[in-house]
Amino acid sequence: MPRTLRIFIASHQNDIIPQQTSLSEKIMQALTDRELYQALEYAKSIDETTGRKIMADFQNDQTMLAQMLFGIFPGIIAEQNQDMAHLFMDLCFDLLCVFQKAFGPLPAQNELDIDWLQKQAMLLDTELQAVKKNQDMDDKIRNSLQERMISRTHDETPQSGLIAFMNAAVDDYASENPSRVPATQITQELILVAIRLFNNLYTHSRKS
Repeated sequence: MPRTLRIFIASHQNDIIPQQTSLSEKIMQALTDRELYQALEYAKSIDETTGRKIMADFQNDQTMLAQMLFGIFPGIIAEQNQDMAHLFMDLCFDLLCVFQKAFGPLPAQNELDIDWLQKQAMLLDTELQAVKKNQDMDDKIRNSLQERMISRTHDETPQSGLIAFMNAAVDDYASENPSRVPATQITQELILVAIRLFNNLYTHSRKS
């Protein structure tokens, strides 16, 4: 677990967890520090056996998302630094646990509207072209796409506290080794995308 996660959990371990609102209400609002602490504490407490089951269920229920978060995205980051790719997968597992603890079981892929899934995939493909450093693209176009991706993420998810926390975890880990620093931006950008995808899945499933 990154040092930032340990510090956050330690600083909130005496917090009283308030009564949870309903999923339909809470999915549209940001997690409080207490709710985030509770979810991160849950992620921290998971043993290897339980963790393997969570991952197996995730891969079965959300095959496309699992391939992106634990295959495609880490592969893009690994082109710049392998350590940061491993951190990204660790943080994505934490995100999976945080969202399931806070908002309930992740909706299954076969329960979602096909047209909506295809639209998400098309938008994501455009954004990925912007973060790939080896992609032949004009810098102005790349910067514009990256800015649009960040803006879209903040517009579509209210989880600003979770985003800030994950960004801090990436910064903290990168600072431990200079070779990791060049991959900081792409790791944070793809963490933003991961948070947005999780949030959109829950929001869309509640509306369906």
